[in-house]
Amino acid sequence: MALGRCCRGFSRAFFSCCRETHRDNESKCSTCWCVMVTVMALISVCWLYIWLVIFNDRDDFNTLLFSLLHKHMNYFMVAMIIFALFASYCLLLLLFALVQVVLRENLDLHWIHKALICVGVVLIVAMIVVMTVKQPEEWHIVPLSLQYTAPFLQFGAVGALTLLSWLVFRTFNQVQEKSKFLIAASFLILSAFIYLSPLLIHSPCLIDIKELNLTKPDLWGHRGAPMLAPENTMMSFERSVTECNVKVFETDVQLSKDRIPFLMHDHEGEFLKRTTNVTQKISYGNEVDMSTLKSLNAGKWFIENDPFQTVHLLNKSQRKTAETQTIPELKDLLDLAKRHNISIIFDLYRPENCSKTNDTEDTVKEILDSGINHELIYWLPPQNREYVMKTSNFIQVYTNINETEEMSAQNGTHLNVKYSDLPADEIRNFRKNGTKVNMYVVNERWMFSLLWCAGVSSVTTNNCQVFSKMEQPDWTMAPSVYRTLWISVDAASILIMIAVFVYHRKTKRSHHREESTLLMGLNCSFSLNLTGIRRPKAILDPFLGHHSS
Repeated sequence: MALGRCCRGFSRAFFSCCRETHRDNESKCSTCWCVMVTVMALISVCWLYIWLVIFNDRDDFNTLLFSLLHKHMNYFMVAMIIFALFASYCLLLLLFALVQVVLRENLDLHWIHKALICVGVVLIVAMIVVMTVKQPEEWHIVPLSLQYTAPFLQFGAVGALTLLSWLVFRTFNQVQEKSKFLIAASFLILSAFIYLSPLLIHSPCLIDIKELNLTKPDLWGHRGAPMLAPENTMMSFERSVTECNVKVFETDVQLSKDRIPFLMHDHEGEFLKRTTNVTQKISYGNEVDMSTLKSLNAGKWFIENDPFQTVHLLNKSQRKTAETQTIPELKDLLDLAKRHNISIIFDLYRPENCSKTNDTEDTVKEILDSGINHELIYWLPPQNREYVMKTSNFIQVYTNINETEEMSAQNGTHLNVKYSDLPADEIRNFRKNGTKVNMYVVNERWMFSLLWCAGVSSVTTNNCQVFSKMEQPDWTMAPSVYRTLWISVDAASILIMIAVFVYHRKTKRSHHREESTLLMGLNCSFSLNLTGIRRPKAILDPFLGHHSS
């Protein structure tokens, strides 16, 4: 009893600040807010899941906000902390709402909770709008992630449904007949969907490990090893060799004002601002000569801002080296690739409003003059591909599935696409036909494991130091084993729910018997009391139906 009073008082204090006698319209309002709390708990958890999945592309998110705000900060992590706190708050609010329901207390949601829920809704809607407008391709990662997590989410959903059944069956036995049909229909539909959802689950990792027979995907260093050194610097590429054993250097090439190819990803607006100290040294336009570029520091920003929270992995000497990095020329990377026999693939950019149009010719000339083996160059830019094929024997790499016809016509065997562009079946078909498929940019273990199971040839990654140590996908499961687990978990849940339902039915009948016994005792007592009362004959006999003899 004391524990019950404690729970009642604590939940009431958290959920509302006062206890009032509700009128009908107030009770209806309270019910609406209870439903709102339930819905927001589900939405906040789903949004947190989406945010955790998008963590793979956190660098793109931070770069986007830097371009808008011109300030280095881990915006993605700040947003994740806020959404995690909001999801925890909604779940805690829902928990105390359920306690109130179990204790048969009126629900009186305090105005502070209402305000916080509204603020959370506004934040989530705002982020959805920003993602949809600025980075709509991010939504494609959600169904991809479900291929990896759905089998385990289904097990969790079955467990949650089993726990929820206690409250559902208790309510079912307490409400009127009209409400029973709605509760039963809703619960049966939800249960059927959860129990049968594995029929809709298709994951490349649901495969017998003996049938996998796939080599580990090669690692392509995205701008080198940007978690271990400043991106697109010689230190970054060198560490991608020594720490990760990458097979390909992935980079970005632009041409300076004096037509020298150099390595830099950003190419619009103030394209040097994010990764150099240009704002402290010079004012510049969209074209800068190579001597000016060489004078810029391209490493201090990495140490000062720690974009991937990995600077702590560097020792003192490595930090000093990182702080002195400069913008490299393409020929510096070509020399490194020749020494280690590593291939190079690059995007070819030019600063906006640049009037030069012969970037392809100047870049090809730089490569040919270096004397590097042509087979180590993976030519990615689609512009002037015919010129490149006439003047060199570079390996042609095609950038999207819309170029597959062109790739077939030119006997191409390399495809470079975003991780969400191809389903597992198409990846395997390309591999069977002799086409190598590379996917970018893959930074999380779950995605690398999923694409490994799907059969990709290679992945472009920022996280090569982690992937290089993986010996197999994080999980694989034979379909027969998964079916056995699925049926076993569902069967156990159904048996538990049947036991819970029977328990509540017996409890209700027991209460009915006790109430009937109590009523019978009261009636008997009342009758005995009546017979023992000496009544005035003239007054009581007409009412009791007796006649005097």
